Amino acid sequence: MLYLQFAGLAALTAYLLVLDLTGVFANFGVAASLTVMAALAAAAVFLVARALGRRQVRARGPAVVVQLFLLATGGFLLQVGPVWLGVVALVLAAVTAVLVLLPASSRALGVD
Repeated sequence: MLYLQFAGLAALTAYLLVLDLTGVFANFGVAASLTVMAALAAAAVFLVARALGRRQVRARGPAVVVQLFLLATGGFLLQVGPVWLGVVALVLAAVTAVLVLLPASSRALGVD
């Protein structure tokens, strides 16, 4: 699920990069910094997903934090953005957080 979130962030980064290169922005500094932040977020989610795949227990906390950010994003999208995307973000975040916190995941990570 975290790799799916990474893929979404990577696609968002590519889309923002295309917008930056085609000149569809009001302020270049803001547009460039948003693109960099999306790329950094994609890299962070990838690293957390890889660490969990390697069963490193220290990646569990950051994985939950990523889901909290995604829950906040989903709530925001429900209010102002495309509602369907907000619902997708909320469901994805909730399912991933539950999977990371399940007892079976705890046993696999050696926490139990």
